[in-house]
Amino acid sequence: MTPQTILITGATAGFGWACAERFASEGWRLVLTGRRQERLDKLAAQLASVPTYTAALDVRDTGSIEAMLASLPADFANIDVLLNNAGLALGMAGASEASLEDWNIMIDTNIRGLCTLTRLVLPGMVARNRGHIINLGSIAGTYPYPGGNVYGATKAFVKQFSRNLQADLVNTPLRVTNIEPGLAESEFSIVRFHGDSSRADAVYQGTEPLRPVDIAEIVHWVTSVPPHVNICAVEVMPTCQSCGPFFIHRQNQKG
Repeated sequence: MTPQTILITGATAGFGWACAERFASEGWRLVLTGRRQERLDKLAAQLASVPTYTAALDVRDTGSIEAMLASLPADFANIDVLLNNAGLALGMAGASEASLEDWNIMIDTNIRGLCTLTRLVLPGMVARNRGHIINLGSIAGTYPYPGGNVYGATKAFVKQFSRNLQADLVNTPLRVTNIEPGLAESEFSIVRFHGDSSRADAVYQGTEPLRPVDIAEIVHWVTSVPPHVNICAVEVMPTCQSCGPFFIHRQNQKG
């Protein structure tokens, strides 16, 4: 089989790093992006057995995305799978107290960056009549929780955007998948709490959360099913997590 090419955003840690390792194990060509070039260099050295191209990239910068795609060497230019993994949560304050800057960063990264990459990569996929868009959503896009406000809203956008992409591409063999993890241990909580590792560690205390390798296995699986099969969405939680029960605030009863 001719080696395929996957473009992974946010490859410098967590899900992205694990996905790069998983696809490298199958001999795929890798286009790896992230904001930390030193981490990309380390990953590329680790995966030296497969063709790998790295590019330091902030998905909030449309010009940088355009330049990166335009500069891809010929062997990497035809993207078979786009894994929109770059994303983040910032803060857990209530909506009336949350940082507006944090909100804007989440919107620009989780929504605008994902949309820009998808829009720029899709024409080539359509022209070649093959391709797969895989978006990393979250169960936060379905189930609200206190402090989830804009983060959850961005992942709800990813869910609906994925569905609408599938509708737009129904007359092509292209596939679209939205993967929605629950509690997963990576750099996610460290980023959310602005580097406070003690708060991040507390999130996972007493649990057995999902690991990046678990998500990487799912990402690989959805690409490996027969071409006429599209895994539209995967909602995945650790067995220690549930979406219920509903929370009801009750005022103190008097008299």
